[in-house]
This record gives sequence, C-alpha cells and structure tokens, in this order.
Amino acid sequence: MIKVGIVGGTGYTGVELLRLLAQHPQAEVAVITSRSESGVAVADMYPNLRGHYDGLKFSVPDSKTLGACDVVFFATPHGVAHALAGELLGAGTKVIDLSADFRLQDAAEWSKWYGQPHGAPDLLPDAVYGLPEVNREKIRQARLIAVPGCYPTATQLGFLPLLEAGIADPLRLIADCKSGVSGAGRGAAVGSLFSEAGENMKAYGVKGHRHLPEISQGLRRAAGGEIGLTFVPHLTPMIRGIHSTLYANVVDTSVDLQALFEKRYADEPFVDVMPAGSHPETRSVRGANVCRIAVHRPQGGDLVVVLSVIDNLVKGASGQAVQNLNIVFGLDERMGLNHAGLLP
Repeated sequence: MIKVGIVGGTGYTGVELLRLLAQHPQAEVAVITSRSESGVAVADMYPNLRGHYDGLKFSVPDSKTLGACDVVFFATPHGVAHALAGELLGAGTKVIDLSADFRLQDAAEWSKWYGQPHGAPDLLPDAVYGLPEVNREKIRQARLIAVPGCYPTATQLGFLPLLEAGIADPLRLIADCKSGVSGAGRGAAVGSLFSEAGENMKAYGVKGHRHLPEISQGLRRAAGGEIGLTFVPHLTPMIRGIHSTLYANVVDTSVDLQALFEKRYADEPFVDVMPAGSHPETRSVRGANVCRIAVHRPQGGDLVVVLSVIDNLVKGASGQAVQNLNIVFGLDERMGLNHAGLLP
C-alpha cells in the first residue's frame, strides 16, 4: 500500500484528490495538512467523504511526518511547494505538485509571471512535467513531478498531433478557451459569486495569462522550435469543465487529420479521439480523467479547428496527479481512475 500525504487539502483540487484516492486500491492517505483547519476531521469539512476517511484530521504541515510518506501531493497556492519539496525529496519521498511551482523550467520566467522569486531553482533540473501523453518514460523515473495546469492540458493535447507531424504553421496558433468557475479556486472572490458569474461569460487575461508560458513551453517542444500562440481564456457559468477551441493553419491539406489524431492517441487510455464531425461536450467528461478531442477542417480549407474538452479538476488537476502516481509506482495507469463521466 502506498502511503500518501497531501499538503493543502481544503481546496477544490485537494478534495477532488481525496475523492479519487478513496477508490484507489493501492493508495492510503495517511496525512493531510491545513494550517487554518488543523484538528478538523476531513469528513466534517467534506461530508461527501463520510465513511471513507473516518478518523483522518487536518494537521499543521510537518516535514518529518510528511517525509515518512511514500509520496506527497501539493494541492497548494504557488510558492508553497518551494519551501518543503527539497526536504521531502531529501528524505526519499516522491513529490507530485499540483501547483505551478515547477512547471516552468526557466526560474526567471516563473518569477515574471508569478510576481515573486522562484523559491527552489536548484530543484528545476529534477522536475518532470507530468503530461503522461508526452513524458511517460521520464515520469516513471521521476522524483519530482509538476502536474500540468488545466488550460495547458486541454490545449497541448489538442495541438500536439499537428505540431509533432510538422503540418501546422507553428507561428499562427490560436487557443480560445473556456473554464468553469471552480478553476478560480475555493477562495472567496467577487468574480466567482453566483450573481456575478451566473448567466454571464467574459474573457480575461487577454494581455497575458499565467498559463501562457506553460502552454508555449510544451508547444515549442512539440514543434521543435519557436511558436506563436494567442491564448484567450474565458470564464463561463458552469462549475466544472474546460472547452478549448483551437485554430491552426496546415501547410499540407492532403493529410488525413482524423487518422493522424487517432494514430497519435491510439494507446492513450485517457484521450478519446471522437468520430469525424463530432462536437465534444464538457458534460461528457465531468468527473472523469478523460480528454475528448474532435478535429475539423471547415469547408475543406487550410484552417484546422480542434475541439478539446476536459474536467479542469480531474484531467486538468487531481486526476492527472493520480495518473502520475500510478506511472511512478509501476501500477496500471487507469487504477482508481477508470470511471465514466457524470450525466446529466
């Protein structure tokens, strides 16, 4: 049994991690921390987990206690993992970080976007970007895994086949993305209030969003060179879900795009390339660790439209974290995750 610790278990990604691990046959949550909720029983804060974590209480983070775990997940705001990750790695504990702390390989770039110095630049060479569809073999050997963000997951998976095949113009990429309100986190904010977000949709971060450098970093790797990306996120009046509508110009219109995508993801358990002409819906992946993709070439022209949907809290966060756990510990990648989405 894998002994699991969770730092920062009171947010949406934390409770989603608990929900998924509750049905994992090889993982046991031994420690869960929260400075503000220390002493509170998990089942009292989250009644949906009653009967699954009886006796488990939040505690103040302690490196010695966490270091006794086989793996520690960080479901924390940016900057927190910087302070503890090195000590845990030194104790032989594997670290899977759901925050943005180790996603960018350039510490100066991270500081630019997150407004503070990078707290652990010495650990960046050890950090493996946890997108299994790209880095599976590196993840198997990793000590420190940076779980991708939600927008970056949906966007990269949609663009990868085109860029890897070298048929898309890498300098003219557009990602028009929509997110549910849970993507903003559990903290109180005016923009997330029901009366503000309900029956409303708005763009934000057009000038620049923190996920932009992460997406660009991954797409440069896929393209083997520089890329030009316009990324525009939107807030939509739903709780869960990411819908990415992606645009790229192809230089060879003779390529069978449906076959290209199906071949690229044929062996990927959590990417579903839908039949030609499909329009994937966010509700079809709600609660599931699945990215559903459809590829279109409207009017047979050189513009390709890729539709990519995920649950931002599952394949976009906690589910992908558990997927990485399975890979690191040599388990079936689908363990604890092979369930259907929720409808309606």
